Amino acid sequence: MNRPTRTDTPSPASHAADRHDLIRVHGTRVNNLKDVSVEIPKRRLTVFTGVSGSGKSSLVFNTIAAESQRLINETYSAFVQGFMPTLARPEVDVLEGLTTAIIVDQQRMAADARSTVGTATDANAMLRILFSRLGQPHIGSPNAFAFNVPSVRASGAITIERGAGKTVKQTFTRTGGMCPRCEGRGTVSDIDLTQLFDDSKSIAEGAITIPGYKVDGWWTVGIYIESGFLDPDKPIRDYTETELYDFLHKEPVKVKVNGVNLTYEGLIPKVQKSMLSKDREALQPHIRAFVDRAVTFTACPECGGTRLSEAARSSRIGGISIADACAMQISDLAEWVRGLDEPSVAPLLSTLRQTLDSFAEIGLGYLSLDRPSGTLSGGEAQRVKMIRHLGSSLTDVTYVFDEPTTGLHPHDIQRMNALLLRLRDKGNTVLVVEHKPETIAIADHVVDLGPGAGTAGGTVCFEGTVEGLRAGGTLTGRHFDDRAVLKETVRTPTGTLEIRGATANNLRDVDVDIPLGVLAVVTGVAGSGKSSLVHGSLPHQPGAAGAGVVSIDQGAIRGSRRSNPATYTGLLDPIRKAFAKVNGVKPALFSANSEGACPNCNGAGVVFTDLAMMAGVASVCEECEGKRFQAAVLDHHLGGRDISEVLAMSVTEAEEFFGAGEARTPAAHRILDRLADVGLGYLSLGQPLTTLSGGERQRLKLATHMTDKGGVYILDEPTTGLHLADVEQLLGLLDRLVDSGKSVIVIEHHQAVMAHADWIIDLGPGAGHDGGRIVFEGTPTDLVAARSTLTGEHLAAYVGT
Repeated sequence: MNRPTRTDTPSPASHAADRHDLIRVHGTRVNNLKDVSVEIPKRRLTVFTGVSGSGKSSLVFNTIAAESQRLINETYSAFVQGFMPTLARPEVDVLEGLTTAIIVDQQRMAADARSTVGTATDANAMLRILFSRLGQPHIGSPNAFAFNVPSVRASGAITIERGAGKTVKQTFTRTGGMCPRCEGRGTVSDIDLTQLFDDSKSIAEGAITIPGYKVDGWWTVGIYIESGFLDPDKPIRDYTETELYDFLHKEPVKVKVNGVNLTYEGLIPKVQKSMLSKDREALQPHIRAFVDRAVTFTACPECGGTRLSEAARSSRIGGISIADACAMQISDLAEWVRGLDEPSVAPLLSTLRQTLDSFAEIGLGYLSLDRPSGTLSGGEAQRVKMIRHLGSSLTDVTYVFDEPTTGLHPHDIQRMNALLLRLRDKGNTVLVVEHKPETIAIADHVVDLGPGAGTAGGTVCFEGTVEGLRAGGTLTGRHFDDRAVLKETVRTPTGTLEIRGATANNLRDVDVDIPLGVLAVVTGVAGSGKSSLVHGSLPHQPGAAGAGVVSIDQGAIRGSRRSNPATYTGLLDPIRKAFAKVNGVKPALFSANSEGACPNCNGAGVVFTDLAMMAGVASVCEECEGKRFQAAVLDHHLGGRDISEVLAMSVTEAEEFFGAGEARTPAAHRILDRLADVGLGYLSLGQPLTTLSGGERQRLKLATHMTDKGGVYILDEPTTGLHLADVEQLLGLLDRLVDSGKSVIVIEHHQAVMAHADWIIDLGPGAGHDGGRIVFEGTPTDLVAARSTLTGEHLAAYVGT
């Protein structure tokens, strides 16, 4: 290749453009940040650390990344901006040196039944093209292999308005890959009629057993009694075929009940519309329990759960159909694709190989492309999003990661660290919010926020190198080299929870006895089968010694920005009653979602103005000044505070306030004690739930479940989002739970929790089909002594033996 000969010599003086090697943030006041100013080096790996709630996400995501995205959006036309999310400018004085920000967060992927790992990463799109070109027999275009595309046939007359105009007969066909029986969902639902009604009774006697269907409910059961289609006093088992059809399946028809026009329809379509078509997690607990009892989901008998039509499954490449390819473990699929050598599709094969190899490189080779994306954990979802960036040729980009080590075994953290360094070495700026010392240790630059959480945080405590952090006196620096020690004595189990023949996902007919009355930790590399063993087997057990199983995960808490810790935990009820009793008024006045709401902002505290493609303006309500309540409500006091001042308190402040004096409220104090116990003392009672992290959500759920009657608690990585200093507090909480008579089972990778366990169950040895077996059962001391597994090796290195 010819290269031009350079005749010029580079100037020794630095170019003006080279001076822009810092991202400068001056005076940011987003959320709890207190006029923070930092200078972040470009093309380096910077880790932001600090206790939960110290302001890390406010600085990285809500200031730097948000402003970068807003500025990029402003480069598009107003028409295009109308289709994009609108972003307001962060409250900051100066932001200089920003580059394009790519955010790789832990937001779970859409739980839509039609979304899979393959569709989310475009791997399916490439496979469909591959099979449409090479598959035998040839059945059509890539659409013929898409389970989201139905086959369409149409024929009829169309008029072409040209000249005199003429009518011609046209036919139209489109071959899609969707299974017609399950409509591409892979499962079909079946309703257990015995859960809907008791056929030995008549409707008037209360035969319908669906929650909310009371005999005196004129719009539920009343419509069946008054419709005239059915005999309300006749037992359902005595219905004729016509009556049974009218009762269960009749199509909607207008009827008049007590002078009111209503729509009558069969019980099954009525239940499907009112309950079964809604998101299960959004249902009230008693409705959700009914749906779980009444509906069973089974693999579609026509497509065998593959979602694809018979034609799509019949076309093969070397004996492999697209359904077989999507069901393979991705590491195996990559090997199969490498074995294909067809020059006509060489560019496609190259890109597909690169995508599949990225899965393995990032530690997700154990997944399959047909895995529903909604079943991925937050850490897995984040790593799936990383895949499209690994092979990118872009440089001078700012990558922003939110705890990328979440859900990773210590063995996998080394691989993640290598990927972060690789992104940096390509000339990118990498910003990471992280608590794990293994990742903080590889940073070029560290920004430590704190010193506390919430109002006690929001300042920069340290900025510099890792060595400087270690030597500094900050909370992170002091705890950086903390190492838990192995227990000298472990608790004696009070019983066992038996799992026999577990085969969920990649489990290989696993038999295991989980001890009760102790702290049991289930560990293993990502994809080894931990969640399959615990969540897929334990909840279906009848319960330990007659006690129920309480499973607490990090899933999002349903609710709007009006929901807060006080409403979610039930804390607001005793508080409202206390205010009402002291002031001699109704409790409803002290709810911003009820009678006490400010009429101007409807209790939101702010008034929203939609500005189309520009960021909407949320201005503080002038009438209530953001307090959300009517002025008359704020005249009522308890212990010298009004309700808005109470909701602005942190859990720690409120605990002291409701613990003594005129405001003493034992019911509220008990709930606040539990919130402080799980490490949420810094949360304000009125903070919207939508602003909580995954770890905070899990600890909030734990606080609400601590008084449940369940005897077995399952926690899914409770150290997520926890600072090094808070892990010790979590261990104390787990000990108190066990000492109170509970059995605690923790799915965890954190070595401090493993060292503190009474019993460890280690799965592996690898991920996917290389895992699914119990590789160790015993005490942490035995695991360290044996060093027979990856976990044993890392735990031994951690405790320094």
